[in-house]
Amino acid sequence: MMSTSNSKRVVEDEEEEEEFEHFDDFTLASSWERFISEIEAVCRQWLADGPKNLLVKDAVQINHLKDLYKVKSEFKYAIKSYCMEYYFGPTNDGKGADWDQTLHDLQLCFGVKEFLVSVIAPQSASGVVLDAPEASKLLSAVAIALSNCSCLWPAFVPVHDPSRKAYIGIQNMGTVFTRRFEADCIGSQVPIKLMHLEGLYELFVSKFAYTAVDWSMHHFEVHFKLKLTYRTPTYDDEDELQEPNIDDRGSSENIETDTHGKTQWDDDCPWSKWYSAEDLVKGFQLLAIWSEITAESSLDMAELENASPLEADKWFLYPCLSENLAISDGRTIGFASQLHLLVKALEMASEAKFIEDFVSVENSGSENLKSSAVVPPPTVLDRVLKDLFHEVTETQPGSSLGEHKNSRSIKGAPLESLFAQFCLHALWFGNCSIRAIAVLWIEFVREVRWCWEESQPLPRMPTNGTIDLSTCLINQKLHMLAVCIDKKRREVKGQNFGTNDPLTSPAQEDLQGPMEFSASHGVSEGFGRKHDRNGSSGVAGSMMLLKAHKIMHAPITQDPPLMTEDMHEERLRAAVALGDSFSFSGQLERDILASDMSAFKAANPEAVFEDFIRWHSPKDWENDDSEQTGVSQINATEVSEIKWPPSGRLSERMSDYGNSWRKIWNEALPLPASQQKPLLDPNREGEKVLHYLETLKPYQLLEQMVCTAFRAAADTLYQTSFGNLKQMTTKIGQLYVTMASTLKYLQSHSTISDSDVIEDLRRLCTTFGHIEKLILLAASLHRKFLQSPHLAEAIFSDCYDYYLPNMGTGSAKGDTKKEFDKRQQVSLRDRNLIIGMFPPPTANQSWRKVLSMGNLLNGHEPIFREIIFSKRDHVSGSYYSAPTPNLFQQDIETYRMYVCGTSNDLRVALAVTSFD
Repeated sequence: MMSTSNSKRVVEDEEEEEEFEHFDDFTLASSWERFISEIEAVCRQWLADGPKNLLVKDAVQINHLKDLYKVKSEFKYAIKSYCMEYYFGPTNDGKGADWDQTLHDLQLCFGVKEFLVSVIAPQSASGVVLDAPEASKLLSAVAIALSNCSCLWPAFVPVHDPSRKAYIGIQNMGTVFTRRFEADCIGSQVPIKLMHLEGLYELFVSKFAYTAVDWSMHHFEVHFKLKLTYRTPTYDDEDELQEPNIDDRGSSENIETDTHGKTQWDDDCPWSKWYSAEDLVKGFQLLAIWSEITAESSLDMAELENASPLEADKWFLYPCLSENLAISDGRTIGFASQLHLLVKALEMASEAKFIEDFVSVENSGSENLKSSAVVPPPTVLDRVLKDLFHEVTETQPGSSLGEHKNSRSIKGAPLESLFAQFCLHALWFGNCSIRAIAVLWIEFVREVRWCWEESQPLPRMPTNGTIDLSTCLINQKLHMLAVCIDKKRREVKGQNFGTNDPLTSPAQEDLQGPMEFSASHGVSEGFGRKHDRNGSSGVAGSMMLLKAHKIMHAPITQDPPLMTEDMHEERLRAAVALGDSFSFSGQLERDILASDMSAFKAANPEAVFEDFIRWHSPKDWENDDSEQTGVSQINATEVSEIKWPPSGRLSERMSDYGNSWRKIWNEALPLPASQQKPLLDPNREGEKVLHYLETLKPYQLLEQMVCTAFRAAADTLYQTSFGNLKQMTTKIGQLYVTMASTLKYLQSHSTISDSDVIEDLRRLCTTFGHIEKLILLAASLHRKFLQSPHLAEAIFSDCYDYYLPNMGTGSAKGDTKKEFDKRQQVSLRDRNLIIGMFPPPTANQSWRKVLSMGNLLNGHEPIFREIIFSKRDHVSGSYYSAPTPNLFQQDIETYRMYVCGTSNDLRVALAVTSFD
C-alpha cells in the first residue's frame, strides 16, 4: 500500500512539473508588451555597459560633433521596423555651455546637459513618423521601458515632415517631476510680431501665464540668453562699388579671368601675373552673445532690440571658407593644376623624336596628340614673346633675389631668368598642351637666334660671371649665349678685351705695376725702357726673378673660358679615355696654359721657365727657404734685405727636359692678355648653343621644363606676404625638400618611360596644390587683419590644424561633412577693426532689404538669431502634499524655450517641467 501511494504521488508530481513547463506568461501576451520589453532589455544593457565600454564596443562618433557618440539597436513592431539610438559623451559630467558648438541639436533645443539622448524612429525613407497618434504610442513605449529600468534618459520621437525638425519627448526626473518636450518650425510667413524680441517674450510668457492677463502691464521675471550671428556683406554686379585707383602694373597680362573692371583681391600678389586666385576666405561670421539678461516686461525686450551689438558680453569670429580648400580634384585653377598638365605633356613627350613633330598633328597617328592639339591664336603668342624679350623689368638678369634658400637644390633656372619665365608662360599657353609647348618653344628659339644674329642682348640673362652649374642645362646654354653676344658686340665696337671680367679694360692692362726697385742698387726703374713690362697686376710678394735680380710681377691673365655642364663632362670623358690627366686632355687646357705663359712673359720680360713654375705651380718648386709667394708692396729697404739668388729647384716631373709645359713655354710669345687671342671664341660657342636649342629632343626639353616650372612656381609663391606664420614657413621649406628629392630622381632617368616617375610627379603636384592653397589662405587672412595680426595667426592656426590632415592624405576630397567652425574670441580692442568689415549698405542694398529683426550692426541686421528663455521656480513638497514638506524644496527650471531663426523662418522648442 505504501508503495502504491508513493507511486501515485510521483505520477502526480511529474504531471505538475509537465504542466509547469508549458506555463504561459500572460504578462507579455501582447506584441505591444513584447515591444516594450525588447526596448527595456536594450536600455538595461546600455546602462550596464556604460560610456567607456560602449566606446570600446560599437559606438560611432558623430561626424560634426567630436565629443558625441551613438549606439543603435533595431526593433520590429507589427509590420514596421524601428531604430533606437543612444547618444552619449565620453564622460557624463553634466557640464556644457548653452552656446557650445559641440552640442547636439536636441541638446541645444531642450537644455539636456548630460549629453545622453535617446531617439526612436521608424526605419522608413523619411525616417519620421507622420502619424501623431503613432508617435505618441512610440514615445509611451520608450518611456515605460526607461521607467522600468529606472533610467533618467530623455526620449524623443520625430514627428511630421523632416524639414520641420519637429519632436515630442519626455523625461522622468527621478522624483515627482517630469519634463515634456515639444519642438516645431515655421518655414515661411512668420508673423510680424514673432520677428521681434517683444513678441517672442510674450509667446514664452503665454506658456505659464493666464490668457486673460494683459502681459504688457504685468511683470514676469524671465531669464534669457541671446546670440546674434552677423555675416560680412558680399557684393554682386549690381552693387555700387567704390572705384579703386588703377596703376600701370601691366595687369593686362592676366587674361584668364574677366574681372569686368573690378579690382581683384589678389591684384598685388606675386601670382597675379599668371592667374587670379579664388579668395578662399569668403567672409566672416560674427557671433555677438549676451550671457544672462533678466526681463520683467515686453518693454525691456523692445529696448534690447534697439541695443548695439557692441554692448554684447562676448564676440566670436570665424571665417567662411571656400569648399575648394579641402578639395583637390583639379577644378581649382592655380600653379598646381597647370603643373599637372605639364606632367601630362612630359608623359607624351616620348611619342615623337623631334619638337617639330608635335606641331603638325596631322602627321601623327596618336589620338592623344590630336586631342591635345590646342594652340592659342597668334596674337597670344606675340604677346608672350613680347613679354619675354621686350618688356623686361629693371631687375638684375637671372637674379635669384626673393628665392628660398633651398631653391638652388632644384636643378631648374632662377625665377627671373629667361627660361624660367618661358616655363611659367608655357603653363598657361594653350592649357599647357604638348602641341602648344612645341609651338611656343620653336618661336622662342627663333627669337633667341634673332638676338644672336642681330647682336642684340639676350634679355633676362647675365653677360658676365661664371655659369651656375646647379641650374638646368638650357639655362647654362642661354647664359653662355648671352656672354657670346656681349663679346660680339664688343668686337664690333672694338672693345673686346679678351676677358670675361667686366672690370678688365685697356687702361687697366696697360698700367704698369708699382715702381720697381733694382735689387742691387735700390734704384727705381722708369718706364719706356727696352724691357718694359706689360699687363702687370702688381708684384708677386717678395719673389724675385732667378736671372735678372728683379722683383717678380704677377700678370693680368685671361679668365678661364666659360663652360657648361656638358662641356665639363666632355673634358672628363676625354681625360678618362687618354688615361693621363697630366698630358692635357684637350686643346683648351693647352690654350689656357699658353695664355698664362704669354702674359707672364709680358709682365716679366727677363723671366725664365723656373720663374713661371714658382708663380703658377708652387708645388712643383722645391724651395729651400721661407720665400714668400703672396702679393705685397715692398720698398727699397726691404728689397735690399731680400736674399738673392733664390734657392730651390724644379720638382721631378717639371725637371724633365721633354716636359710639355717647357715646350709650351718655349713657344709662347710675350703678349699681355689684352693682345692675345680670346680663349673663348664667341662665334663658335654661340653657334653651338643655337644648335643645341634647335635640336633638343622633346623629353629633354620637357624634363628641364618640369624642374624649372616647379622651382619657379614655388619661388613665386614664396614671395607672398603672409606675416609671421611659422607653420607656413616650415611647410614651404618641406615643399622644397620634397621637390628636390622627387625631381632629382626624374633627372637621373634618360627617358621618361618609367611610370613610377610620372606617378611621383603627380603626387608632387597634389602636394604642391595643398601648399599653394595654404599660402592663398594665409595671404588672404594677413591682408584682412593687418592691424590685428594676432587674429590672423590664430584663425590660420585653427584652419591649418583642421585641413592639414585631409591635405596630407593626398585624397581628392576631404571630410566635407564637418564644416570648419572654430571660433576666435574678439577682444574689446579689436572690435572696431571687426566693425570695419561691415561697411554701411550701399543704396542698392538698402532698398532691396527689408530690415525686421533689429540689433543692427552698421546697418546690417543679423542673419540668424538664437534665444533661450527660462523661468525658474522654488518649489517644495508641501505644495504637492508630500508627507515631509521640506524634503523636496529646490529651485528648478520649470519652463524653457529655445527660439532660433531669421525673418523668414522660426523654430521653437519648449521644455516644461510638471509635477506628476
